[in-house]
Amino acid sequence: MKKTFEVIHDGYHIQVVNNWFTGEKLYVNGQLQDENLGLAIRAVLNGELKSNDDRKSIKVALGGFLKNNCRIFVEKNLIYPNNKK
Repeated sequence: MKKTFEVIHDGYHIQVVNNWFTGEKLYVNGQLQDENLGLAIRAVLNGELKSNDDRKSIKVALGGFLKNNCRIFVEKNLIYPNNKK
């Protein structure tokens, strides 16, 4: 089973691909920044948003038993899912 989570943050396209057989991958603007291989119940991926004069950390937490859940943080602030209404 494959599931993709996507968000645009400050002009960066952040994409997380979770596949039961090939693992989890974190892409920023199409560039692979981190991956875990194989089957896991929980996973953490790390990356960076890079500009000429700034770097911001990305942390992705994936988990779940019957349903895949994904949380994306930039500089320790939750950006996905965004439950603001």
